[in-house]
Amino acid sequence: MLPVIYSEDFLLHKTGMLHPERPERLTAIVNALKAAPWADRIEWQLPTPVAQRETELLCAIKKVHAPRYIKEVEHLAKRGGGYLDGDTPISAESYDVALLAASAWLDGVDRVLAGNEPAFVLARPPGHHAENNRAMGFCLFSNAAIAAHYALEQPGINRVAVLDWDVHHGNGTQALVENCRQIAYCSLHQSPCYPGTGDADERGSYDNVLNIPLYPGGGIAEYLNAFESLVVPFLSNFKPDLLIVSAGYDAIASDPLASMNLAPSDFGTFTGYCLQITRRIAFGLEGGYALKELAESVVATIDRCLN
Repeated sequence: MLPVIYSEDFLLHKTGMLHPERPERLTAIVNALKAAPWADRIEWQLPTPVAQRETELLCAIKKVHAPRYIKEVEHLAKRGGGYLDGDTPISAESYDVALLAASAWLDGVDRVLAGNEPAFVLARPPGHHAENNRAMGFCLFSNAAIAAHYALEQPGINRVAVLDWDVHHGNGTQALVENCRQIAYCSLHQSPCYPGTGDADERGSYDNVLNIPLYPGGGIAEYLNAFESLVVPFLSNFKPDLLIVSAGYDAIASDPLASMNLAPSDFGTFTGYCLQITRRIAFGLEGGYALKELAESVVATIDRCLN
């Protein structure tokens, strides 16, 4: 059984008509997973309600985000919503949904550490662009960074790696983990592309950052070379007790926000590389905006974990 942590409450984060980061992303994935031949091997789990862990959750979020910024998100939502930045609208429910998403990522860590097997966090809003004191690129709270720091507080966890295969560089995640010697961050991303960060010469405070910029138009050949020559050696040498994957699926050829040429099945291949390093993997959804191919890519990821 593979845990998928999901709640229909994640659909309540409304971004407005025509915004690419929309609730339909999750419904497309859920429908595809329920139609998969191994659907009976998925364990659907609701995230821990915020009220049950509010103190712990806010403490985890404040490890990476300024309290003033957290209040800014809360107050804007309470006023009915608005824009945190030009790309990041929120609705009245968005603050509560973002807290629940962060809770789901912590649940993902807990499930992986308890079972020593992968779990998938199917939540929104995404997080890897969010910085300490501001929202960016559809992201409110930096879920992967929050989860990584949280994991280090768990018994027996001394090193956590974050692999970000979203087509956009996770500027927020990198900024929030690169000064911690116990966390490694690796990103494969299109360059040039939003947000314009992630140069290959950025190494982190402890040689714990590996950025792999890829030219627009690249496909599976470029990714395979990167995984085999760079990603797998870097992560293997770090010897993580837990691997967190910022699982964005916007490097698909049909995605409207980027210019890479992957197929959904390629993410099953990437997952296979991850499983060579450890089975302790917490996958968490980031980007991906071509609904059919997004759903197929998540199916490919989970299929590789199960087979």
